[in-house]
Amino acid sequence: QHWQTTKGAKVYFVEAHELPMVDIQVNFDAGSARDALDKKGLAAITNSLLDEGAAQMNADQISYEFERLGANYGASAGYDSASVSLRSLVEKNKLEKALNNLRKVMSEPDFPEQALERQRKRFLVGIQQKQQSPAAIARDAFYAAIYGEHPYAYPKEGTAESINLISRADIVAFHNRYYVARNAVIAIVGDVSKAQAKILAEELTRSLEKGEKASALPAVPVLAESKEIKTIHPSTQTHVLVGQPGMKRGDPDYFPLYVGNHILGGSGLVSLLFKEIREKRALSYSAYSYFSPMREYGPFLASLSTRADQAEEAVKVLRENIRNFSENGPSSSALEAARKNITGGFPLRIDSNSSILGYVAVIGFYGLPLDYLDSFNANIEAVTIKDIKDAFARRINPDKLITVMVGPEEPSRMEAN
Repeated sequence: QHWQTTKGAKVYFVEAHELPMVDIQVNFDAGSARDALDKKGLAAITNSLLDEGAAQMNADQISYEFERLGANYGASAGYDSASVSLRSLVEKNKLEKALNNLRKVMSEPDFPEQALERQRKRFLVGIQQKQQSPAAIARDAFYAAIYGEHPYAYPKEGTAESINLISRADIVAFHNRYYVARNAVIAIVGDVSKAQAKILAEELTRSLEKGEKASALPAVPVLAESKEIKTIHPSTQTHVLVGQPGMKRGDPDYFPLYVGNHILGGSGLVSLLFKEIREKRALSYSAYSYFSPMREYGPFLASLSTRADQAEEAVKVLRENIRNFSENGPSSSALEAARKNITGGFPLRIDSNSSILGYVAVIGFYGLPLDYLDSFNANIEAVTIKDIKDAFARRINPDKLITVMVGPEEPSRMEAN
């Protein structure tokens, strides 16, 4: 069920009366894509500070208030959105107090300077630790390569330079601009009626400014050519990422690409990449691929880790399999197995209120059809080999793949030096 609050926040609601609990998530179009160019990490640090002080309550008081009510608070920030969430018992006295606490955290944060400096140090430590992780280095290099100057190109947590430039005034301004009702989507799942859900949504947004919805993001640029990026790192293995921009949320090719990738590299031990790279050639312990749709074109990514002396061979096999699958599609038996695997496992992905909440939040934030969950299995069953071949042929260009390799030098090179 769907409606808007009096201040313009969109609400998506599913009744679930099995447990006397309610799950609420409020998504704001306030992810890292909204960071200023010189203030990368602003969205993430703003979100992390919400419960560090609000409405004259300090962090300990906020935490104690949730804890004594048996409620769970959460917050996160990604590329597209930033969210706050609450799980509470529906007992009237407890729910009202937990909701009031969430409202204060969401709409009346104090952003104490001391908490900002503590979070700044935590972010800087995390950024420094990333330099010890070849997987993290590879991911950042991959996003930078496929997105160029687009907002998705930059790490969500920012850089050491950008984090040091962020002031409390920047955080307050970011919150005032993006944490507003018209820029919010509320998802509610639980043991409440629609009438009660409407009251919850109104209460949550009563302290928010109406504000305005965030502007549209720029389009993701089309890759002009393939590129290979190698970074030397003293790791035990070479980490490999291959891919390019893939698809958006709500993309008409979503289901053919989803099913196709399940066959290619998304189904674990039975995927094509796993069989070709691990089982047949023992080039890597695992190999996988996925599409990560976002508001604009999210990445298509295939990955593996391997010894430095066989990295080039592994990359060649990985690219060849992507090309062959894009051109030829799957076999009928592989498609049938994928359909059964996806539809058979679907009930397990919506077997809890929190799982349903995650889907409902995505449906609301990205404007997906209200019957997305109801029609999911039917859409999977409708995918044909022709659909997959057509979608991959249009969306994946094997001649313009970005390849990132992070790891030790090959033995021959080290010996030559």
